Amino acid sequence: MPPQSESHSTLTRWLRTLGGEQLQQLFAARPDGTRAPAPLTLGELADRLQRTGSVVQPLERLPLPCLQAAQALAALPAPCAPESLRALLGTDPDSLAPVLDVLTGLALVWPDTNGDLHMAPALRHAWESPLGMGPGLAELLDSHTADDLRVIATALGLNPGTRRQARHDAILDTYEDEEKLLALIGSAPKAARALLQEYAGVGDLAEAAGAFTTMSAGSAERWLLERALLVRREWVYESPQVPVEVIRALRGPDWHAPFDPVPPAPDAADLVRVAPDEVEREASAAATAFAGQAATLLAECATRPPATLKSGGIGARELAKLGKVTGCQESVVRLVLESAYAAGLLSYEGTRVLVTTAYDAWAARESADRFALLLRAWWLLGLSASSSRDEDGKALPALAGRPTCSGCRAARRGVLAAATTLPAGHGVRGLGVLGQLVSWHRPLADSAPQDEIPFASVGHEAELLGVLARGALSPLGAALLTGEPAAAHTVAARLLPAATGRARFGADLTAVVTGEPTIRLATLLDSLADRESRSVASVWRFSPASVRRALDAGQTPDAIEADLLRVCEVSEVSEVSGSPLPQPLSYLIADVARRHGRVRLASAACVLHSEDTALLAEIAAHSALSPLGLRRLAPTVLLCRTEASVTLEALRGAGYAPVAETDDGAVSVQRVPRPRAEPPLPLEDLIPVAGEDPGADAAGRELAERLLAAPDRRPYPAPMEGGPAYDSDTEEILDGYSPSLSLTDVRQIAYAIHEGEPLTIEYVSASGARTVRTVSGIVLDAPHIVAHCHLRDAERVFSISRIHAILPA
Repeated sequence: MPPQSESHSTLTRWLRTLGGEQLQQLFAARPDGTRAPAPLTLGELADRLQRTGSVVQPLERLPLPCLQAAQALAALPAPCAPESLRALLGTDPDSLAPVLDVLTGLALVWPDTNGDLHMAPALRHAWESPLGMGPGLAELLDSHTADDLRVIATALGLNPGTRRQARHDAILDTYEDEEKLLALIGSAPKAARALLQEYAGVGDLAEAAGAFTTMSAGSAERWLLERALLVRREWVYESPQVPVEVIRALRGPDWHAPFDPVPPAPDAADLVRVAPDEVEREASAAATAFAGQAATLLAECATRPPATLKSGGIGARELAKLGKVTGCQESVVRLVLESAYAAGLLSYEGTRVLVTTAYDAWAARESADRFALLLRAWWLLGLSASSSRDEDGKALPALAGRPTCSGCRAARRGVLAAATTLPAGHGVRGLGVLGQLVSWHRPLADSAPQDEIPFASVGHEAELLGVLARGALSPLGAALLTGEPAAAHTVAARLLPAATGRARFGADLTAVVTGEPTIRLATLLDSLADRESRSVASVWRFSPASVRRALDAGQTPDAIEADLLRVCEVSEVSEVSGSPLPQPLSYLIADVARRHGRVRLASAACVLHSEDTALLAEIAAHSALSPLGLRRLAPTVLLCRTEASVTLEALRGAGYAPVAETDDGAVSVQRVPRPRAEPPLPLEDLIPVAGEDPGADAAGRELAERLLAAPDRRPYPAPMEGGPAYDSDTEEILDGYSPSLSLTDVRQIAYAIHEGEPLTIEYVSASGARTVRTVSGIVLDAPHIVAHCHLRDAERVFSISRIHAILPA
C-alpha cells in the first residue's frame, strides 16, 4: 500500500475539524468523493478528493479570483501563510476571505493547525509555471555535480570549499540575500541583462535585440549560466530556466500577481429596462414553443428514423430535411437531438438512430414534464449542442459522439452567472454583452468555434429554452443555478400552459386545437387526420385517405365518431344544428366507411373478390392498373399476378379502398411498426420528479456522522461498520497484486467486480504505453482481471499490477 502523503494527512486532520453540516455541504459540492462504495474513513475521503480526476471537476465552476488565488498559492512554497498570499496578490483580508471560503468549501485548499494553507497536489500541478515563475534555485541545482557547483561558486566570488553540499548552501545563501542578488543582476553586461529579462518575461524584445550588438547571445547566455541566473538542468531536454528568486527580484517589490475580486459591470448603454413579468412571459412563450418543437421532431424520428453517415452521426442534409418537415431551424433540430440523446430518448441501434422505449413514457407525460427533462439534459450536456462547425470550419454532424467538453458546461454556467450580476429590472441589449462577462465568472469556459461573438451559441440556446429572456435571467435560469432538478421542474410546470384536451371541428374538414394538445388528443387526431401546422394553434385536416387509414388500423365508423364527440369543443353553430360534429365530417366518415372493404384481397398471387360486380369490372378495365395483370375469373373474382402488398398499394393509389384478408378470410388489420431501442437508464432515472428527496439528505447526514465517528485508519483488512457487503477477501487479494494502488482504489475495483459496475482505469502496458480506458463486466482472475474494454470494444485481460489509478466510469 503506498504511504500517505503530507497533504493527505493534513487534509484528513482538517476534515475532522468540520461539523456534520459542513461535511454534507462538501459531499454536495464534490459528489465523486462519496460515490459507491462510500468511504469508510475520513482518510479514504481525503484520498478521493485529491485524485487528479476529482480535482479537475470543480475547476470549471470557479470564477476568476478563485483561479487567480489558486495560481498564486501554487507559486508560493507550501505550506503558505495567508499573509504571504495576500502580499503576493496585493489585496486585503476582506477581499481574499470569500475567495478562500470557496476554495476550502471545495476542499481544494485547506488550513492546517497553524493556519497555514495547503492545496491539493493535483491543483498545484495544474500550472507548469504558475505566474510565470518556475522552480526555485534549490530544485534546479539538484542535478548539478560538485564540479558544476564549484564553477558557479567561483563566478559568484564565493569560497567553493571541497564538499558539494557546502557549495550548494553557499550559492543558495547568496540568492536568498535580496541586496546581493540585485547587485549581481546589476553587474551583468547589458546584453546578458536583456537576455535574462527576456527569459523572465519582463524585458523588451527590441531592447534585447539592440543589446546583442555589443555581445553575442551565446556569450550572454554563458555569462548567466556561470552565475546560476539561468540554469540548464542536467539530463533534461529543456531550455534554460530562470530561478524563481531571480524572477521576483526582476519584478521588484511593488509587483503583485493579478487579482480581480470584483466582477466587471456592463456599461449603462448596454442595459435596457425590463419588468419581471415581461421576462416571465417571454420565457413562457419560448419554453412552450421549444416543447412543441421537440415533440414534433421526436415524433418525426419515431415515425421515420433519421439516416446516419457512414462515419457516424446525422449529417447536414438529414438535419435540413428534418428541419423542413417539422418547420424548425437547424439550431433547434441540433439542440433537440443532442438533448434527447443525452436524456436517453434517442439511441443508436446498429447504423440507425431510433427513439427508445423511454420516449413512449416521455411522450405520454404533460408538456412541462417533457420540457423539464430536456432542459436538465441540456444543462448537463458535455458539448455545445448547436455547434455546427469545427475549428477548421468543417460541418459537424449531430450525435457524432464528440468528446466531453468541460468548457462547454462552464460556458452555460458562465452565461447564466453573468446574467445574475445585472442590475435588478434590467437586461442586456445583446448576447455579446453577457459573453464579455463570462471570462470573469467562468474563465475555463469555451466558446463554440463558429461564434463570431463570444458565447453567442450558448446564449442563443438559452434563449430558445427560455432560460434567458429579454436579455435577463428568467425564473427557469434561476432554478437551474440552484442545482436542484426539482426546482426547474416546478418552474416549468408554472410557466408552461396546461395542455388542452378539446378540438374545434370546422366544416372545411379541419380540426383546430388552441395551445398544446394533450397526448391523448394529439394521438387521436394524428390517427384520423393529417397535421398541417404546429404553432400557437395546431391544425389537422381530414381526408378520405386519412379516414381510410384509421379504418385500415381496425377502427369502426361508430367508434371514430364517438371518439371525436368526446373531444369536440361545442360551438354556437353546433348548438344551432344540434350536432357537435360538422355535417361534412360526418358525411366523409360515413362515405369512406361505406366504400371501405368492398374489395377484398386474399393471398394467392393474389385474388381480388367483391360482391360488387360493377366495381370489379371497373377495376379490371382501369388503365392505370394494367401492370398488375388483372384477369376476370368470375363476376365476383379477379386474379392478379402481382403479390398482395403491391396490389394493395396500387389500388389505394388509384382511389379505391381495398382491404387485405388473412388466410382464414378475416380482415387483416394494418398497424404501422414502431421500432424502438433500449434506453441507457431506467425510466425512473430519466424522467425528473418534482419535490424534495429527503432520502439524499438523510444518507448524507448518516455518512457524515459515520465518518466523524470512524478511526483515522481502517483496521485493514478487518471490516468496519458501513463496510462492504461483499467478501472482503477480494480486497485482500487485489491489494496483494497492486503495490501502486491505494486502499480506496482497491475498494472500488472490488466493488465493481461484485456489483457489475464499470470502471475507468489508468493502465500501463508492457511496452510502457499509458492509456485511460473504461472497462465493464469485470471478473477477477488473479493476478489479472478480465473485462470488456470499451476503448478496444473487445474483451481484454489486464494485469492488476499495471493498473496505476482508478476513476469512476
